[in-house]
Amino acid sequence: MTGFLRGSATAMVTPFTQNGIDFESFREMIEYQLAGGTDALVILGTTGEPATMSETERSELIRFAVEQTGKRAKIIVGVGSNSTACAAIGAQAAERAGADGVLAVTPYYNKCTQAGLIAHYAAIADAISIPVIAYNVPSRTGVNLLPETAERLADIENIAGIKEASGNMAQVLDTMCRTRGRLDVYSGEDALNLPILCAGGAAVISVVSNLAPRAVKRLTEAVFERRLYSANKLADALLPLSAACFCEVNPIPVKEGLNLLGFRAGIPRLPLTPLTEEHRALLLEEMKRFGLEVNA
Repeated sequence: MTGFLRGSATAMVTPFTQNGIDFESFREMIEYQLAGGTDALVILGTTGEPATMSETERSELIRFAVEQTGKRAKIIVGVGSNSTACAAIGAQAAERAGADGVLAVTPYYNKCTQAGLIAHYAAIADAISIPVIAYNVPSRTGVNLLPETAERLADIENIAGIKEASGNMAQVLDTMCRTRGRLDVYSGEDALNLPILCAGGAAVISVVSNLAPRAVKRLTEAVFERRLYSANKLADALLPLSAACFCEVNPIPVKEGLNLLGFRAGIPRLPLTPLTEEHRALLLEEMKRFGLEVNA
């Protein structure tokens, strides 16, 4: 299927305190995104640290996001697991809570074949009626969703698209060639947002938009409106900020970036650690250079 998501989506951070989720801070982050024109909020993706959260915390976060957003943007819930059964159960829970769609990363650790990927996503899609986005990020999972596999996934009715973070532009183009008109491709790597959009990408699922939602939204609009000079200027301005957001493992830098903007994002949960002072200085410099108002 095509047309589920278009524009900018933000891979949302989950703000933690020592006692759990800081829902008031999360509310402020949601409103910041909506004010910036963000089209969809992706919660419990990699950036949201779901692997460190309890089932109760994940359920509460989904319900809160759905209620706070109130249909002003789509809510897409990360349900990825290396157990197909667990991913399907999570997808069903997200659908019951009012999510508009789910995002499922390729299975990790117990690495499967391409046939296993097809069976995995078919089972998740069969368990729910809302759209499913497959997430390809082999640097984290050790599994690469190949273009010919994407072509097979396009035959499944409620597979809406693929979030592509392989970092391989040739592979992205091959996937688009094989699935165009049947399956959407979304940029899952901020450094490649511009070329993926220009090649026909329907949306970006962005980390840097946690800090600069308006700019990322404007980038998508400029490409869709064929204002490529403006799109290139925006991409050039965003690139150093995006790089700073990945100077350490995501979401370590972007959490500190949100703290610098005045949000109470807290620090990541172990095994992730706070941003080093050296990288904090780099991030702060790039945020100031970009024109963000920092509290530091």
